[in-house]
Amino acid sequence: MMIPVDLTLQTNKVLLRPLDENDSSVFFELAQDEDAWNYFTLNLANKEHLRKWMDQAFTDRSANTRRPFTIIEKSSNKLAGSMSMGNISMHDLRLEIGWSWLAKEFRGTDVNRHAKYSMMKYAFDVLTFERVEFKTDVLNERARRGLQKIGGREEGVLRSHMTMWNNRRRDSVYYSVLKNEWPRLKQTLFKDIEEKNENS
Repeated sequence: MMIPVDLTLQTNKVLLRPLDENDSSVFFELAQDEDAWNYFTLNLANKEHLRKWMDQAFTDRSANTRRPFTIIEKSSNKLAGSMSMGNISMHDLRLEIGWSWLAKEFRGTDVNRHAKYSMMKYAFDVLTFERVEFKTDVLNERARRGLQKIGGREEGVLRSHMTMWNNRRRDSVYYSVLKNEWPRLKQTLFKDIEEKNENS
């Protein structure tokens, strides 16, 4: 079984469609917020970094190890940012949700939660995967709180794990949600989204 290249996901609030080359110019405008890249491996406010990030996303998609999405906020029909399902292992029944960034105006608006929910729902309810994992910079307290709010369980820190665009060596902290935890999360942390989408 393979995740379709043209897969789209959605809730009542967001639409996730496949990343497209034409998104590049809009992304560059949205990325002009230097503080957003303190914990990101590349500085997407830099055109060369954005190009590298886009090229890697397309390469990973061709290799069937990643499905990169463009996030659209439905009420405004604006591009809000990007998120991916990656490190996909059909054999191990797991994937990672990450490569996540949002434009400044969409942070704190629940777009992130809706996007992650749509991917988790697909991973657990459609693919029947056993595990969804997340990682972030150990210094990124906001992201860590966000992962806890969607039910992510902290697992541990990988030291000196990644090279950042400013040559800092990043320690990464991992979180996960398991298949047997998903039904409870749908009825608690994601209950509002579940109910709205069931009734739509």
